[in-house]
Amino acid sequence: MRRAGSAIGTAIFLVVAPGTTAVLIPWLLTGWDGRVPPLHPAIRLTGAVLLVTGAAVLLSAFARFVSEGRGTPAPVAPTEQLVVGGLYRYVRNPMYLAVAATIVGQALILGRWVLLVYAVVFLLVTAAFVRLYEEPTLLEEYGADYEAYRRAVPGWVPRLRPWNASDGSLT
Repeated sequence: MRRAGSAIGTAIFLVVAPGTTAVLIPWLLTGWDGRVPPLHPAIRLTGAVLLVTGAAVLLSAFARFVSEGRGTPAPVAPTEQLVVGGLYRYVRNPMYLAVAATIVGQALILGRWVLLVYAVVFLLVTAAFVRLYEEPTLLEEYGADYEAYRRAVPGWVPRLRPWNASDGSLT
């Protein structure tokens, strides 16, 4: 896939998938109305840090699909190359973790606990999707390279030091 097509497809998928899960659904659940009285400023600041960090991680991970993978995160237009650089050297699922962080950030900013429940549900559904669809699909597509990556990089709790692809069997 050409870089321009990857970028357009990735941008569309960014609006549709994370846009729905991290923006539309939290808005539908809360109307972005905050708790009165608001939570302590330190809690709200923590929420803002999670929200901004989650958004930055999400954008970085999406960009990696264009630059490294030459494809999109969307299952209908997958990458040509296995994406293992950048944040993917620390954890296999930075996008999903980033979306969860933005949801938790909104919960803390707004003081709306329904968003914490939603974040847990999001992670459970996402983990099932990863286990039942994504991992088997990646194993089928990338074989031994994905298996080596999966053995070396945890799915949900980031490594402290980045994984070096040359240490594994990736070509």
